Amino acid sequence: MTGPVVGTVDSYDIDGDDRVPWVLGTQLHPEAGPLGRAPVGSRVLMIEAREFAGRKPYHHQKLTLLFSSMRHFRDELRERGYEVEYVQAPTFGDGLAAYFEQYPNSTLVAMRSPSQGSAERLQELSEAAGGSLDVVENELFVSTRRAFDEWANDADVDPFTHENVYRWLRRETGVLLADGDPIGGQWNFDEDNREFPPECWEPPATYDPGVDDLTRSVSEWVSETFDPWGEPGIGEGSDPADGGDSADDFVWPVTRESALARLDHFVDERLPAFGPYQDAMRRGDWAMAHSLLSPSVNLGHLHPWEVVTAIESAAAEDPGLPLNSVEGIIRQVLGWREFMRHVYRHAMPDLAGASQLDATRALPDFYWTGDTGMECLSASVDDVRERGYSHHIQRLMVLANFATLWGVEPAELNEWFHATYVDAYHWVTTPNVIEMGQYAHGIFATKPYVSSANYIDRMSDYCDTCEYDPDRDTGKGACPFNALYWDFLARNEDELRSNHRMGLMYGHVDDKRDSGTVSEIRDRVATLRDRASDGELYSQT
Repeated sequence: MTGPVVGTVDSYDIDGDDRVPWVLGTQLHPEAGPLGRAPVGSRVLMIEAREFAGRKPYHHQKLTLLFSSMRHFRDELRERGYEVEYVQAPTFGDGLAAYFEQYPNSTLVAMRSPSQGSAERLQELSEAAGGSLDVVENELFVSTRRAFDEWANDADVDPFTHENVYRWLRRETGVLLADGDPIGGQWNFDEDNREFPPECWEPPATYDPGVDDLTRSVSEWVSETFDPWGEPGIGEGSDPADGGDSADDFVWPVTRESALARLDHFVDERLPAFGPYQDAMRRGDWAMAHSLLSPSVNLGHLHPWEVVTAIESAAAEDPGLPLNSVEGIIRQVLGWREFMRHVYRHAMPDLAGASQLDATRALPDFYWTGDTGMECLSASVDDVRERGYSHHIQRLMVLANFATLWGVEPAELNEWFHATYVDAYHWVTTPNVIEMGQYAHGIFATKPYVSSANYIDRMSDYCDTCEYDPDRDTGKGACPFNALYWDFLARNEDELRSNHRMGLMYGHVDDKRDSGTVSEIRDRVATLRDRASDGELYSQT
């Protein structure tokens, strides 16, 4: 059995006949939940519901990853001796109706989906189909819902601060602790994760899981059946609008075996370089030294605790592994992922529609096309378009940063992230995008995570080849990030000036106002907005 290590899970039995595991598409772990309790030979239900895939312009690789992973898991369970009822239907309701028509007396047992309201909806659909569904704890997290809530109720610190949650989980699990104290003398080595690599630095190779015939056929089916976003053509000169097969460029594990191989490869080959450069961005270097494990963890191929223990074990065996690399990745998996899950639970449903800065503008078209002269945005969108992925700093400090400065409605940006990233699900994107990315709710973000071009220039090589000047606020060729940044601060002054973390920036705003440059900045922003409305926000003119 694999499950949470912080908190306990209620006991229950599965016999695979009267009580049948229902494995959802993001719960593909053979040792967790109802499936982990079902003896070999048991009946198992999987429903491949397709209608949702046409509701949004989901990324081609996201849909290919999901459907290929489900079909591989079906085949693996059958090889292990399980009786898998794999129902392909337009909706979950149709799939449940087909299942209960054949097995009217069985009760389905499924782990709770992290997405808000999904458990209740699936129970309603089961009852409408004439059957019943028991929803049990989702075991694909390190901590249980109850454990967090009990700690949060009794905590003498703010339970919706990431650092507090992270330290609680470290103490509860003993990860990177020695005699109760953090190894290395501090809990967090984030300050050591902000270097930019020298020009001669070569990133460690990524693990290539390969593309098998099943994945290739799923990729073709996705192109024929849906209208996905991304690069569906093969080879140079292919037309993305043609549909077709993007499997040659597919880079994601679709089985637990290949996900474990990627984990091993990261620990053995990529982990040492991860720490210092995890916040850096380089044109043409989409993976840097990142783990690329989030799609596998969010699908259930890997349990997060497996990732944490693999990294901690490697550090114990090799004291030479950089602590900022080891702690940095553990902070992402044990800290941030768990934190996002619990924030989402407690802040929904208000979080999904939050917009405390009253942002209402539409998402610029170049988030879909990449057609802009801003090299950082063009490169980041290209990365997402090609693979359904960019790393966390591109997400936060390029894509979300620009949208926040522009005044994009948070829900619209959230929909874009949800549709385009292979590791994105509503429970993941909503707190990350709406709160962390756009400062729209207030449950944990202590300030807007926005910046001018200065940050991007410091942490990337994008500005080296960009037609815009990162050192100029106004005039022809001035980087749009700069004027938008100062305009953002000025127009949100009533809400933000009193924030103690914003005092220095508002001192600069005062200086610009006294010098008369705020009016020039506003004129520059007005010009940018006019050009965007004409679909021309892609050149200096």
